Amino acid sequence: MNEEYDAIVLGTGLKECIISGLLSVDKKKVLHVDRNNYYGGESASLSLVQLYERFRGGAAAPEKLGPSRDYNVDMVPKFMMANGKLVRVLLHTDVVKYLEFKAVDGSYVLQKGKVHKVPANDAEALTSPLMGLFEKRRARNFFLYVQDYEESEPKTHKGLDLRRMTMTELYKHYDLSEDTQDFVGHALALHRDDAYLTQPALPTVLRIKLYHESLFRYEGLKSPYLYPRYGLGELPQAFARLSAVYGGTYMLNQPGVEVLYENGMAVGIKNGDDVARAKLVVGDPSYFPGKTRVVSKVVRAIAIMSHPIPNTDNAHSVQIILPQKQTGRKSDMYVFCCSYAHNVAGKDKWLAFVSTTMETANPEAELAPGLALLGPVDEKFVEVREVCEPLEDGSKDACYISKGYDATTHFETTVEDVLDMYRRITGRELDLTAKELSQVENA
Repeated sequence: MNEEYDAIVLGTGLKECIISGLLSVDKKKVLHVDRNNYYGGESASLSLVQLYERFRGGAAAPEKLGPSRDYNVDMVPKFMMANGKLVRVLLHTDVVKYLEFKAVDGSYVLQKGKVHKVPANDAEALTSPLMGLFEKRRARNFFLYVQDYEESEPKTHKGLDLRRMTMTELYKHYDLSEDTQDFVGHALALHRDDAYLTQPALPTVLRIKLYHESLFRYEGLKSPYLYPRYGLGELPQAFARLSAVYGGTYMLNQPGVEVLYENGMAVGIKNGDDVARAKLVVGDPSYFPGKTRVVSKVVRAIAIMSHPIPNTDNAHSVQIILPQKQTGRKSDMYVFCCSYAHNVAGKDKWLAFVSTTMETANPEAELAPGLALLGPVDEKFVEVREVCEPLEDGSKDACYISKGYDATTHFETTVEDVLDMYRRITGRELDLTAKELSQVENA
């Protein structure tokens, strides 16, 4: 291992594997090391045996759940927007050729104690109970404005300056009710709380536009989301494969690895007597004690079920967002569901996940509104994870540290962190405009 590298990457979480792949494509000499003997780090997908090792001390899983190898249970479950940044990164790097996707069956939102499908087309919008008849007309005018809006074409702005106008003011301009604002802001713009209401409207309008573009990226989509067969653990492995194709070196099962510092700068890693030197070190927070802070905690429940989530039209895959106002919380709650149809569970089994940012000392009780939507469960596992972020940007100490994974069930915040790390490491933006999105086939 006594060699010189352009970059050393620690941990095989999705963020680290994307960075490793991107740097390798840039012709950088990359060494990628993980203390674990499997890919994925915190964002791994586990077999049934691994799941019971983690949560039940290695107890045997009930036979009724089926073979362990049929399960790929995501530890950080997330869907990807069909027109979102992660899909663009997959295209930019050609990693898309290693993966197979399925469209997600539906996106839902909780309103006044009931689960409603977020309309995916005009016909659904007309019949949706989310809004009354007159509200639908007002909302239609708002959505037409958002869809037509182009930053570079002032005539599409219709006299509104979205850089100065707050989102509350824009909602008021279109006379949208609080209930409509709630599902637009949380189920379409995917904000995690209501802080966005007092901020400039432009970022929220662009988020709603992304939702709409993702929904219409492929014909007949019932939601704007895609999900890979065999679970999200496929993603880090695909980027690891990409890095290897471009000359990256991988070493798993290295429990003693630690960062090597000289005069406060990261200059490589050591593993026992072995040393590898590099211009910079990238990694997840667990490899950099003292250089990160805990910003929140996420509580997540994993449920194995023998049925789809009730009131979701027997869907094999759904996202349900519970906006903060609907549950009396400070932040949103997320329900994620996938099934044997995605090769992530035993035959006729569904996996459901409920996650939120912890607000009390009784995390499982906080999940009650989401768990109540699931119906009977065969097995349930609950975990609390700290979400850490770096104290510095890496310019002073050559340590480029990723943020932890939040409670959201979509990848937008994850990829924003990756693109920010790439910019800090290389000094330039990653160009994601080069390739055509139609290359991503969905089943």
